[in-house]
Amino acid sequence: MSLKSSYFDFYFLFLSLPLSLFFSAGLAAGQQQGGEEADEDYYKKWLNEDVTFIITQEERPVFQSLSTANEKEHFIEQFWYRRDPDPRTEFNEFKEEHYRRIAFANERFQSGIAGWKTDRGRIYIIHGPPDEIVSYPSGGRYLRQPHEGGGATSTYPFEFWRYRFLEGMGSEVELEFVDSSWSGEYHLALDPNEKDVLIRVPNAGLTLAEELGMARKMERPFFQPGMQGRYPQAYQRAQDSSFARYERLTQAQRAPDIKYKDLQERVNVDISFNSLNFHLRPDYFNLNEQQVLVAITVEVQNQELTFREENGFYVAKIAIYGMLTAITNRLIEEFEEELILSYKVQDVQEGLASRSVYQRIMTLDKKMRYRLDLVVKDVSSGHVGVVRTAIVPSSYGSQELSASSLILSDMIIPLSRVPARDEMFILGDIKVRPSVSHLFSTGNNLGIYLQLYNLGIDQATRTPWLETRYRILRNGQTVIELTGETGEGVRIYSERRAALVKTLPVRALEPGDYELEVEIQDRIREESLSLNQNFRLVGAP
Repeated sequence: MSLKSSYFDFYFLFLSLPLSLFFSAGLAAGQQQGGEEADEDYYKKWLNEDVTFIITQEERPVFQSLSTANEKEHFIEQFWYRRDPDPRTEFNEFKEEHYRRIAFANERFQSGIAGWKTDRGRIYIIHGPPDEIVSYPSGGRYLRQPHEGGGATSTYPFEFWRYRFLEGMGSEVELEFVDSSWSGEYHLALDPNEKDVLIRVPNAGLTLAEELGMARKMERPFFQPGMQGRYPQAYQRAQDSSFARYERLTQAQRAPDIKYKDLQERVNVDISFNSLNFHLRPDYFNLNEQQVLVAITVEVQNQELTFREENGFYVAKIAIYGMLTAITNRLIEEFEEELILSYKVQDVQEGLASRSVYQRIMTLDKKMRYRLDLVVKDVSSGHVGVVRTAIVPSSYGSQELSASSLILSDMIIPLSRVPARDEMFILGDIKVRPSVSHLFSTGNNLGIYLQLYNLGIDQATRTPWLETRYRILRNGQTVIELTGETGEGVRIYSERRAALVKTLPVRALEPGDYELEVEIQDRIREESLSLNQNFRLVGAP
């Protein structure tokens, strides 16, 4: 009896919550109970159970070569990130679907062993639910299809799965599973005769050609593979040849290629785990009652890059891709840039000691929250760094004294006029290149930039009255202290906004870790605020 199976019809109703949450909860519990041993058990399970069917041949040995938990966690994060079809959404749809398939396979295909270990479980986890299933759960009398040779026989329980299309395999992919042990465990059948109970019974379960005396049962390709193509079989299809079936079964059990090629090319996560180190910093500046300016700055130490000789110069290239989305998953902005560094042979060492900085300035809504996905790639080596971070603008109240982000810089240049087009590092009429790593040389000055809002205004002069105090501390002890009043290092843009610009000499200080503290007193409104930032000094080259 033929039964069109419907057990996949309720597939999407099987679990309504993201299953990766349950798997993650299990990991957390295991880590709390067993420490390092539990961690190792989790990573082994992740490799040999969770992703054993979908991890590629290139990825598996890389993961096995990693030694620390941090490396393995980073690899796992990038493993799922590479397969995420839409990073704009809150969840990784591929990951959620994968764990749903595992849960369904364990529920539906278990037969003395876990469902995910069975052939049906494997195919289901890799390819998902088929478009059609024909099921003979009890076996019994079976009328062969013409391409199977026709005639009647008796079969073991079996299932026929058809996929309209599978990536890398083409259209109309047919797979057959046979329970030849009557145990409920169906194996993936290579030959259509594997389901035939009477295959070894003389003169029973004959094909049409055998009934007509045109062939003998012992000549079937099942017994003599060399007879394939010569055994008379009505309407034999090319896809039913032994070679085609073997190739199909092999491909069906192979880890799937990463489907989302466009995203893969953009992100191009380096599975060799040679990740690129970089620093990222968002700085916030009040624009008006509704909006803020957000300066996203990326910094890469040149010694992290691979330089190649081109026409007498040493050249390195950095590719940067960013995607900003709102908390509602709406795409706000997407950008892609390339930085090219070029040094003459005699300047290479100086170039390696320098850093490369990129900045993107965006206008955003104060009342919204955002997510930034950023990818930085060293084009020559292929090393890639990936980060996801929240962008949370400050509300900047309209009454109290407030300040923007405090920027430490190794280059602050006042401009005679505001550039006509958008340029990196331009804030009003000042060019400020942030030091994202907060690393400075004792041979240079320490640059300071911040904006002040809601200042008190003297009604006679229409200017603010500010007192500023700068302290550099080491181990809690003040080593440099400078004070100033309005006019020194203060650029007034309006009655409500001013920029504080200052450079501090650090040549007399020894290399080491320091803290900068900036105090501002508004003498008109009798309000004050204090900001601080850590930095490090290194010896002059």
